[in-house]
Amino acid sequence: MLSVGGEAWSWRRRLWAWEEELVVECSHLVNNVVLQIDVIDMWHWEPDIAAGYTVSGAYHILTTQTDPPDVGMNNLVWHKQVPLKVTIFAWRLMRDRLPTKLNLVRCGVLPADTAWCIAGCGHDESASHLFLHCDIFGSIWQKVRSWIGVSGVEPYVICDHFVQFIHYTGSAKKRTSFLQLIWLLCVWMIWNERNNRLFNNIQISIDQLLEKVNFHSFWWLKAKNTTFVYGSQSWWSDPLLCLGID
Repeated sequence: MLSVGGEAWSWRRRLWAWEEELVVECSHLVNNVVLQIDVIDMWHWEPDIAAGYTVSGAYHILTTQTDPPDVGMNNLVWHKQVPLKVTIFAWRLMRDRLPTKLNLVRCGVLPADTAWCIAGCGHDESASHLFLHCDIFGSIWQKVRSWIGVSGVEPYVICDHFVQFIHYTGSAKKRTSFLQLIWLLCVWMIWNERNNRLFNNIQISIDQLLEKVNFHSFWWLKAKNTTFVYGSQSWWSDPLLCLGID
């Protein structure tokens, strides 16, 4: 709820980390909203302005829109060694529900001439561009593959990229589980770096971003695996060997 006068947000309980990130996104969306005295605020349900919002109408839209990605593939974003906030983020990414600049333009939140990628590469910031094909952010994938010791190319569609990436070392459960974790971590790191550049005017190099992937993957796995005895240097040198994946 809002405090008296609307000067600040206040909450009945402490927010989770992923909820705080949603509040930040919300605050940016309403930042340019101007409230006027003696003007009544109104909500409009764009799919049916005359009748307004109804549960049945919302259900109809959800069930008649383009089919979502394969359910089996979507289940792969749930990983017991990955923080819940990252899983929720990936779930939104798979459905193109992230507030990328292009999505905000489509929703009428941003003007069309502000959709440029924050990396300065000259392309609109769609999800597939930002996470896969941006000259800056997309280059993380080749560096990650070199670190792991695999090779591949970048499919255009994010879901296809995910499925291909997790099968680079075969279909064994232990291998795909490790690559699931790395993929989820990479997209999470890309999104955080994008937000730091956009909202905080702070940026790091892609090599530093790779170091973050290395660091966080090491501690995510170590925190949930009591038999993980390798150090960070060994992890950096050969992660597959550390996990017993040959």
